[in-house]
Amino acid sequence: MNILSRRKFIGSAIAGSVTIGLLDSLSARAADGKRVGIIGLDTSHSVAFAKGLNAENPNPVYDGYKVVAAYPYGSKDIESSTKRIPGYIEDVKKLGVEITGSVKELLSKVDVVLLETNDGRLHLAQALEVLKAGKKMFIDKPVAASLSDAIAIYKAAEKYKIPVFSASSLRYIKGIEAIDTAKVLGADTYSPAVLEKTHPDFFWYGIHGVETLYTVMGTGCKSVTRVSTPDTDIVVGIWADGRTGTFRGTRTGKHDYGGTVFTQDGNKVLGPYGGYEPLLADIIKYFQTGQVPVTPAETIEIFAFMEAADESKRQGGKNVTLESVMNKAKK
Repeated sequence: MNILSRRKFIGSAIAGSVTIGLLDSLSARAADGKRVGIIGLDTSHSVAFAKGLNAENPNPVYDGYKVVAAYPYGSKDIESSTKRIPGYIEDVKKLGVEITGSVKELLSKVDVVLLETNDGRLHLAQALEVLKAGKKMFIDKPVAASLSDAIAIYKAAEKYKIPVFSASSLRYIKGIEAIDTAKVLGADTYSPAVLEKTHPDFFWYGIHGVETLYTVMGTGCKSVTRVSTPDTDIVVGIWADGRTGTFRGTRTGKHDYGGTVFTQDGNKVLGPYGGYEPLLADIIKYFQTGQVPVTPAETIEIFAFMEAADESKRQGGKNVTLESVMNKAKK
């Protein structure tokens, strides 16, 4: 072996030792049930969560939880998602995350799971693997690409006695922490609502603004009416107690998130977006306690709201009840 070859060999050995050492160190620091696995490296959320948990000096609220392994897939036919996977694989590997070849392999190495796959059509099958393995799981938006699949996931969670948590990070938009929900008279929220042909309209992105609406209004919406144009959607929901809440989804102009909440004490403005950290803190709290910050009933109603909005669009803007779409989905 010549000098150049020897140097290359030694360099590779050192690099390999560093990588192995980093993985070993990471696993050691994530012991005692705190090993986190990620399913799906086709969304920026995966990298953001890994960076937060695996930071050199992470926030103490993360309680030592570390991402130790990830299964990259993930969307396979949504170009905007699939093209991200190679780069995101490299990003998380730099954080000491091991890449696995299957969900099954991942589950053998972790204690809890972040189901991050951007393609909601894959969530039911992937979630069932996690639930059968008896592991707590956070499911990022959307829970599923259909209301019927969303219902099926929560039914499976009941069957396996594993509580499942799902939420958009827009549930934690700035200003929302100061809202007394008991005094909310109504609300208007807005977010981008770009469309993806493989998913129902709002399931892909409009869910962010819809979830903000539900965070302040709570459950109890009975029916919705939707006005739809190529650039904008406006959905008006009527709650059982007579309150109204609206969501505006936009597809042109500068993308932004926010809203106005009408309360007994005056109007409150929501925004701007506050990042992933508050959501990640709640995810860790859920991993610690098994208690979900958002009930299955609320998450399912959010998806029924969005499905009813789609049905209203199909019917030319007619009023559609959430009960009707729920009954259809359950069949």
